[in-house]
Amino acid sequence: MAVMPRVPALEYSSLSSEQQRIYNDIAGSRNTVGGPFAIWLRMPELAAAATQLGNTIRLNNKLGRRRQELVILIQARTWSAAYAWVTHKQAGLEAGLSPAVIEAIEAQRQPDFEDEGERLIYDVVTELNERRVLADPTYQRALDALGLEVLIELITTAGFYTLVMMMLDAFDVPAAGGAPSPFG
Repeated sequence: MAVMPRVPALEYSSLSSEQQRIYNDIAGSRNTVGGPFAIWLRMPELAAAATQLGNTIRLNNKLGRRRQELVILIQARTWSAAYAWVTHKQAGLEAGLSPAVIEAIEAQRQPDFEDEGERLIYDVVTELNERRVLADPTYQRALDALGLEVLIELITTAGFYTLVMMMLDAFDVPAAGGAPSPFG
């Protein structure tokens, strides 16, 4: 498991049978558990619930992987969560996000989007992060473009990854793979 400055890593052999079952569910083919899931594993009920919600968002989404990675990168940068940024920057590139869009988010500049759907997602998530409310015109724009179900999914994704970023920051989880933080 990943080393975390504030929460010592758990050894697999020291896990209860329930923790081992959840660990195996989370790890899958990666054969490792890191980030907030390594912390939540200390509370199996939370780890199981977070995994279920995360998998539902990740595997059953209507946003599409590219737009989902955009949401995650916005949240990672908003919270300066290096672990998530390093992981999802590569995932965003693999999903087809423009390197220029990713660079702008990393520099905390508004990206120049070629895709209007991505611009809308950026506007919705950024407005919620900055104002803590979604203004009626932005809500209506998103509802018209995405429909209610996808808008619910978008907000749920942003909220779930806010939870993830808070865990990463509160427990001082370093960048994935020991990479240096891009945020200083």
